[in-house]
Amino acid sequence: MKSEPEAYSIDDLARAGRGHWDGVRNYQARNHMRAMREGDLVLFYHSSTEPPGVAGVARVCREAYPDHTQFDEKHDHHDPKSTKQDPRWDMVDVELVEKLPRMVTLAELKADEALSGMLVIKRGMRLSVQPVEREHFARVLALGKARTRLPR
Repeated sequence: MKSEPEAYSIDDLARAGRGHWDGVRNYQARNHMRAMREGDLVLFYHSSTEPPGVAGVARVCREAYPDHTQFDEKHDHHDPKSTKQDPRWDMVDVELVEKLPRMVTLAELKADEALSGMLVIKRGMRLSVQPVEREHFARVLALGKARTRLPR
């Protein structure tokens, strides 16, 4: 799950302990969220920052339900075509599992051969929510917990 740290960072989640993952306005990303189940772990990725990368791990603590921001005319995420009878957009709630001892940068993800199939490193993959294979998840965690960069 990607978030711009100015909007919502791993530190914001750490302070709150739990939060809504709202504002997703891409159908494919929304569908990925709808597939999430309570207890699923997610990589918390900071995007649109320098450097971008994985900052920590969160857990889904509430499955997809209608995103209230779509109905709020004063909110940036308002969608006038969405109704309470037929909502278009969902959100999930997540809770902090851990902030990684060190961020795993996008450059590191791209350089690691074991992560070559990971969606976030593919050109054009800009979705804010996308699936991660188990082996990729484990490798990213290992990189984030290593004092120095692990060998390939």
